[in-house]
Amino acid sequence: MTASADILIIGGGVIGSSIAFNLLQDGFKGRILVIERDPSYQFASSALAMGGVRQQFMSTVNIRMVQYSLKVLEHFPESQFRQRGYLLLATESNCEKLRRRHDIQKSLGAECEMLDVSDVRRLVPELRSDDLVGGLFGPKDGYVDPRATLRAFRSRAEQLGAVYVSDEVEKIEAGYAQAVKSGRIGAPRIVIAAGAYSGVVAKLAGVEVPVTPVRQQLFRCALPRPWAYEFPVVIDPCGVHWRSSPHNEIVIAKTNPNELPGLRFGCDLDRFHQDFMPPLIHRLPEFRDLKLVFGWGGLYEMTPDHNGIIDRIPDIEGLYIAAGFSGHGLMMSAATGKLMSELIRTNKFETVDASVLSFSRFARNELFWDEAMI
Repeated sequence: MTASADILIIGGGVIGSSIAFNLLQDGFKGRILVIERDPSYQFASSALAMGGVRQQFMSTVNIRMVQYSLKVLEHFPESQFRQRGYLLLATESNCEKLRRRHDIQKSLGAECEMLDVSDVRRLVPELRSDDLVGGLFGPKDGYVDPRATLRAFRSRAEQLGAVYVSDEVEKIEAGYAQAVKSGRIGAPRIVIAAGAYSGVVAKLAGVEVPVTPVRQQLFRCALPRPWAYEFPVVIDPCGVHWRSSPHNEIVIAKTNPNELPGLRFGCDLDRFHQDFMPPLIHRLPEFRDLKLVFGWGGLYEMTPDHNGIIDRIPDIEGLYIAAGFSGHGLMMSAATGKLMSELIRTNKFETVDASVLSFSRFARNELFWDEAMI
């Protein structure tokens, strides 16, 4: 055995780094070793994300997790958190659905409000609004710089004593893992936090975890003129959404429900011109003069019910998993790290009851649904 740790975390992205940081901040005194196979984070989902942070969900656990994360990000200036809000535009086609979401979200503790058209226009004056009837707005929501947030968690974890190693795990058994360069690593507790690769990593332990990589395409565009304000995250009923980005730019996304699973990171320019641009121009006519700067693909880590897993894996002693957040990992990362710290240290959740995000729910066929997905 060439190395040892009290806790081995497989995956040094924002989730793995948050777990390491929270464990040490919460007083864990043992050695924490974090293995990351892509130290440049070129293909890390947390580095390639859009960066949205919203508490507008339809379940208590998701709302509470983001609310906790919001408070942490407000005290992480490095994350460049911009609380410009989340604005879901309402037309006759989706207005009743958004009103229902508003009522349920408010009852569960989310900060959100229904706006009329004049309120929407005050937030984004240039919007075409003749077909709008209002909007659903989360004033405390917003967006972070994804890479800066990842760096913030990692640097704070390292400052507290976490050790990061560039390596790749080849095998996992109770009490140890085998890595390519580090050899046999003894660790009584092992956490899988490998994002979209978590299903593959779990197979190294002989465990089937239903986490599937699915590409999400994003495009960064230069605005046609100097804009006088920063956009909130604006979500059109057709699904296209955008937020401000530094240097008078915006980042645009639109989920493709027919995207095939797989490890793909490129972007489809045809889709940008055919699928993104027409609804953007419809909603904000000046966007016809947007200049495409860069496009890329990042990976969603999808589970069958589009919700994450925070749990121990009962088949192997000392094996835990935090993965499968299906596009919400970055915004929930602070809470995920806290909850995994509690589970490892105290054997229970204390900050938020996340028992519904159990690993065993899939085997029991008791999927956990939250309809507020974008």
